[in-house]
Amino acid sequence: IAADEVNWPLADYRYGGIFPGTDIVHTGIDIGASKGTPIMAAAAGTVVWADFGLFSGTRDEDDPYGKAVAIKHDFGWDGKRLYTIYAHMDRIDVVAGQVVQAGEQIGLVGETGNVTGPHLHFEVRVKSNSFFTTLNPELWLAPPQGWGVLVGSLKNTNGSILTAQEVVVRSLDSGRKWIVRSYGPKVANADPYYQENLVLSDLPGGSYEVVINYLDELYRLNVDVQPGAITYFSFRGSSGYQTSLPATPSPEEWLNGTTESTP
Repeated sequence: IAADEVNWPLADYRYGGIFPGTDIVHTGIDIGASKGTPIMAAAAGTVVWADFGLFSGTRDEDDPYGKAVAIKHDFGWDGKRLYTIYAHMDRIDVVAGQVVQAGEQIGLVGETGNVTGPHLHFEVRVKSNSFFTTLNPELWLAPPQGWGVLVGSLKNTNGSILTAQEVVVRSLDSGRKWIVRSYGPKVANADPYYQENLVLSDLPGGSYEVVINYLDELYRLNVDVQPGAITYFSFRGSSGYQTSLPATPSPEEWLNGTTESTP
């Protein structure tokens, strides 16, 4: 969606959330937009899907993604090809096999598939075009000008991934609050470097307080979010917070996928 439109995630439909009353994990982000808003290719690549049926892999008008486009990009990460997904479209303007450029219109925002209203569902997939290979799109999209990204790795005191943990982020400048829940580890995959399970990409640059209620005790952390940059923190139960970045893995660790580090 063009930069002059609202194009950041809906707060209740971030990556890794669980749909109410189900065990279905949200593997992308939803970007609110009016029906008919143009959808642009995020980067250059080749269209590998443009129809109903993305989830099943065969044409199916009852597919939960509705009308969807998948693009296999001309670049990747760590030797693995990158894919982006655009779903719930009202109209598709490209065909499978077509080469598209960054910013080229590929269709229009709609409300096909399983939706409660018009929006764009956007996913990032790595290595293969699969529901199970997604990563958090908020770590891949450049934030709006003047905004930054907060990334957190939350674990309990024993070092296990802390899921569905409510985190309150409050601006010390404006008093505005953001509430987000941690995700993982099933289907909602962590970035190999950050090993995160919480991302907020819609924070104006400034000073913030992070508050976690862990076992009825409040843990607070003040952080500065820089425009266009990632601010990282880790939390490990009763041990509290750290703000040092994860150790940089060796080439062998990248190759073997053993990138998780202990805070």
